[in-house]
Amino acid sequence: VQLQASGGGLVQAGGSLRLSCAASAGGTFRGYSVGWFRQAPGKEREFIAAIAAGNMHSYYDDSVKGRFTISRDNAKNSVNLQMNSLKPEDTAVYYCGAGRPILSAIRRSLSYSSWGQGTLVTVSS
Repeated sequence: VQLQASGGGLVQAGGSLRLSCAASAGGTFRGYSVGWFRQAPGKEREFIAAIAAGNMHSYYDDSVKGRFTISRDNAKNSVNLQMNSLKPEDTAVYYCGAGRPILSAIRRSLSYSSWGQGTLVTVSS
């Protein structure tokens, strides 16, 4: 599956952005779990949120819980990440990944076999 992430930009602290991850997977997209990760300069890629295939349960890192919401539209082969109450520490390149991880590994980047190109989010203070 090929992924394309979009929606990044510059926003002031407290603002919102909506990231989108579009997949070219045809009818098989619903069988993939999709995760969002981010990588700030000089730091490792970290898990932000994921939405599972099948039961469509969502998972969040504690740092974004209550501020970010992940959702998917299988008919449109897309996953969105609504980001509210953004903070300067949310500044990073955001990547979406698709894969078929076991649920216990859904937060691990190695569980995802396909990645989008990344979209930059900059939050100014």
